[in-house]
Amino acid sequence: MTGRLTDRVALISGAASGMGASHARAFVAEGAAVVLGDIADEAGARLAAELGEQAVFTHLDVTSLADWETAVATALDTFGKLNVLVNNAGILDGGPIGSYTEKQWQNVLSINLTGPFLGLTAARDALVAARPAAVVNISSAAGIQGVPGVHAYTASKFGLRGLTKSAALELAAHGVRVNSVHPGGILTPMLGVNDPVAVDRGENPLARLGLPEEVTPMVVFLASEESSYCNGAEFVVDGGMTAGRA
Repeated sequence: MTGRLTDRVALISGAASGMGASHARAFVAEGAAVVLGDIADEAGARLAAELGEQAVFTHLDVTSLADWETAVATALDTFGKLNVLVNNAGILDGGPIGSYTEKQWQNVLSINLTGPFLGLTAARDALVAARPAAVVNISSAAGIQGVPGVHAYTASKFGLRGLTKSAALELAAHGVRVNSVHPGGILTPMLGVNDPVAVDRGENPLARLGLPEEVTPMVVFLASEESSYCNGAEFVVDGGMTAGRA
């Protein structure tokens, strides 16, 4: 099937690399126009050039409402509307309780949880105007089960799962669906490894890291009208991590 996102306009945060770049490439291949938002200006501009006239880059610090408003305005000015928002930007760090600092905690929550809230805030009216619209929040397997040592990340991803549900209930009447995707360990720059089998994956029946391209089809599905009856739900792409111990 091709053209699954024809006539859709999407704004993707954290789009310059990793999963965000994978999603952006697939969206354009499926017929969408894409606004690439990221703080990595050079990488974002290169990706926009690669993708051609169906893509444009804008600097987006997800902790800044002004940046979000500029990104939404870029979508409207360049492509005429906005009917898909992918809250993909996120960071990961960790440390034991007692030494993990309040500054670290606040930084992770500001990007991973406040960021998507600000994205929803800025994009809400444009999404409603372009209905049917879809929001895809990239949470984590850590939004399904606890992970020791990464307390802020786990809390932020559980929080994003909750925000997904409250937003889905509120926006359904306005033609906007909101769902969350919960990847397991994915081979991206955020993990700081290069080999999908280089780390201990004893908690995962597939015994390897996933690839961004293995998450992207789920995001495409949720951004499309193929998922028109999916709302306020979790979609897990984790190799079986949350199924239990193999």
